[in-house]
Amino acid sequence: MAKVLDSKIPAGPVPEKWKEYKAHQRLVNPKNKLKLDVIVVGTGLAGASAAASLGEMGFNVINLCIQDSPRRAHSIAAQGGINAAKNYQNDGDSVYRLFYDTVKGGDYRAREANVYRLAEVSNNIIDQCVAQGVPFAREYGGMLANRSFGGAQVSRTFYAKGQTGQQLLLGAYSSLSCQVKAGKVKLYTRYEMEDVVIVDGRARGIIAKNLVTGKLERFSANAVVIATGGYGNTYFLSTNAMGCNCTAAVQCYRKGAYFANPSYVQIHPTCIPVHGDKQSKLTLMSESLRNDGRIWVPKKLEDAKALQAGTKQGWEIPEEDRDYYLERRYPAFGNLVPRDVASRAAKERCDKGFGVNNTGLAVFLDFSESINRLGLDVIMQRYGNLFEMYEEITDVFPGDVANEINGVKYYKPMMIYPAIHYTMGGIWVDYELQTTIPGLFAIGECNFSDHGANRLGASALMQGLADGYFVLPYTIQNYLADQAVWPKIPTDRPEFDEAEKAVNAEIDRLMNIKGKRSVDSIHKELGHIMWEYVGMGRTAEGLKTGLKKMHELEKEFDTNLFVPGTKEGLNVELDKAIHLRDFFTMGQLVAFDALSRNESCGGHFREEYQTEEGEAKRDDENYFYVGCWEYKGKGNEPELIKEPLEYEAIKVQTRNYKN
Repeated sequence: MAKVLDSKIPAGPVPEKWKEYKAHQRLVNPKNKLKLDVIVVGTGLAGASAAASLGEMGFNVINLCIQDSPRRAHSIAAQGGINAAKNYQNDGDSVYRLFYDTVKGGDYRAREANVYRLAEVSNNIIDQCVAQGVPFAREYGGMLANRSFGGAQVSRTFYAKGQTGQQLLLGAYSSLSCQVKAGKVKLYTRYEMEDVVIVDGRARGIIAKNLVTGKLERFSANAVVIATGGYGNTYFLSTNAMGCNCTAAVQCYRKGAYFANPSYVQIHPTCIPVHGDKQSKLTLMSESLRNDGRIWVPKKLEDAKALQAGTKQGWEIPEEDRDYYLERRYPAFGNLVPRDVASRAAKERCDKGFGVNNTGLAVFLDFSESINRLGLDVIMQRYGNLFEMYEEITDVFPGDVANEINGVKYYKPMMIYPAIHYTMGGIWVDYELQTTIPGLFAIGECNFSDHGANRLGASALMQGLADGYFVLPYTIQNYLADQAVWPKIPTDRPEFDEAEKAVNAEIDRLMNIKGKRSVDSIHKELGHIMWEYVGMGRTAEGLKTGLKKMHELEKEFDTNLFVPGTKEGLNVELDKAIHLRDFFTMGQLVAFDALSRNESCGGHFREEYQTEEGEAKRDDENYFYVGCWEYKGKGNEPELIKEPLEYEAIKVQTRNYKN
């Protein structure tokens, strides 16, 4: 029998209870703030906004990032937009509707209270970003523009062409830079956290590696905040930057922080397909393209075979021979169904033989109808840089006329296929974003709290900025209010000695294996195992096979790895080896969680549990909980601990995007 966890959250999300909770806010004495240090690891949207906010509030902040500048954090890769319930379109949006859509989009596996808070602060985020000068798209009259995203029937997504994440990060970076200049934030670039230091049961510092010199350095503080992103690169090929990793989160897990819902991995439906075995990452095409692009495959199997053989092109197939399968299956939402639904539908068509490229693993995203209706200039204003990016990678420009049939112009379509993208699982946190280790907080994608089994598009930027600007700076004070009486901990304490010694020993172990295989060759093999057995479609037998193969490959890693160079100075291969060690832990954790959850929901799809129409089949009677995992040592199966979910404001029901 699994343990049951008390989440320490208010019973429900209704505003009265949220106000009652805020009434118990314990603020730190302004004089004491000058004595309190907080470490923030990561400078993406969540990390940069948290560091800037804490610095502005008077705390002394130590901010670390692995990049050479916070402006290169992976948040800049977000393209499509950020959600908020402003209701500028007057189409019936509201805080409650954003809350409802997010819970429904997460397949009723998110915490109700957390999601309501997220919806509540969404409007403040837009005001904050506009004040920072973020150049959101605007209507002709000057109002901020909106567009739709999957899982919603209203327009609530604010955007800056196809580079929303970059523009939002520049806004957060400007605030961060202001606090750096004011002396409230000390910024350390090209540093990576290798371990968290626990003193008397509390997180009181970290061990970090200077990625340029190779030296380990110690940092002491009253609290530690992790904002280091997700674990998608466990799959090797993903839409994440190659440097994205889960080392900081996994080290927290090893030190006692629970890891929640690891099996909830998002597959993004609009990615440029794999085109060979030499790729190191995949390129995402924004979900916003589904506003004006229509997804289709041929109706006739012979047309699909001709496309795969290269004897026919997509624009040669007339309208009546095209299967717009999302519009056919989900008439109410059409091409704007949530990502997990769109991804599985694409896989189903390709598995049946209707794929449209030489591998049979692609579908078309076509803009012919919208260009004919609105004109190419309008489409280019909305998606110009995305069209250019697609052309640069594939040498196909989606705005080029390719054919004319019965007076109708047909344009060259994009080809897309699902790929690993975002991870909804992460470090378990309570309502105050604190982990099971007192003094250790997790924000943004590296925690689990807001998305349930599937994240709706344009919600990642919303969560990152909500956590950094409007949640953590308040909730962390409940913890720090007691810390002013604590003396500042020196970094020469035995706990720091022990942590640094352990990190050094692990680095020496990796350097001294001196085998014959490169990090990338092993990581690529791990990625194949993950995609094949722990990917879009999972079975109990496949998951067991995947776990067995991962154990065997991990032994190969431990005995036959070759890391060139030395541990002194810059050694990218050593850093990748450390990341890969943690990807093994993470991959097995994803498989354990998927194997324990005998149902399908959101990003977790067990093929044994589906409806006759191929939809996810949840089991609310047995699996209506957050699955938390406690580390039990290398080679041992982690222990499952359940946090029951409690819903008051929303009725739990089967997701329906058909009517």
